[in-house]
Amino acid sequence: MHKRGKRRTRNELGTFYMVCDSRIDLLGLGRVCCLGRKEAGMGLWVYLVGAGYLFSFILGMWISLERPPMRTMGETRLWYSFFLPLAGLITYVRWKYKWILSFSCILSMVFICINIFKPEIHNKTLMPALQSPWFAPHVIVYMFAYAMLGSCGGHGCLSALVQKKKDIERKEMDLCDNLTYVGLAFMTLGMLTGAIWAKEAWGHYWAWDPKETWAAATWFSYLVYIHFRLGRPLKSRPALVILLVSFVLLQMCWYGINYLPSAQGVSAHTYNLN
Repeated sequence: MHKRGKRRTRNELGTFYMVCDSRIDLLGLGRVCCLGRKEAGMGLWVYLVGAGYLFSFILGMWISLERPPMRTMGETRLWYSFFLPLAGLITYVRWKYKWILSFSCILSMVFICINIFKPEIHNKTLMPALQSPWFAPHVIVYMFAYAMLGSCGGHGCLSALVQKKKDIERKEMDLCDNLTYVGLAFMTLGMLTGAIWAKEAWGHYWAWDPKETWAAATWFSYLVYIHFRLGRPLKSRPALVILLVSFVLLQMCWYGINYLPSAQGVSAHTYNLN
């Protein structure tokens, strides 16, 4: 039985590697094609095919495991790897920032490589709380919010480093604002679906669990950024500082909580380490 489990893990890893390798090639081709105006339409379609290739693998895992592949950190990294290029594509189509395609692809490949070199044994069983119909939409919405806000954080870091000796261009800050608006909207939706899920699973909407506390801190931090930008639109550097602090809080909310001693054995959201 143990040997069969190992064999299955190796087979899944091999399939995963081939899927990701093909996806990386497709996304890279999509990025190259988008550099030229004439080939932009073809590049976007190739980009979508690459993202769809990984999504088909996620659906295959969903069917194979007979549960949503969202329980472990590795499984959530799969969703993040899928949504990052999608966020980059939306940003490119809406605001014509070509660099976001490369950034989102590279960051997506980083998470893919983590999964390749740190494979997991996927268990079909789910604890009762994760069997709620609100579990899947909550995680999916949150992963998309993380992807948008992650792209925003990366852009903010790039703007702060590259343009540290001169004023930051307005269009750069406008992109940060737009990504934050979309990301925070989806994060709010994720928190609402999470509250409904918590009520169904544990009997209360909000319990100030360590994960919930960090989620609230992250949400308020991005809200502070939005209000600061609306109140003082010409103060770019303080706004970037707030944005980078928010990005750090976002990392704590996503995976940092799993390593806090205060959350071990207390937080209901550390199930993904079991």
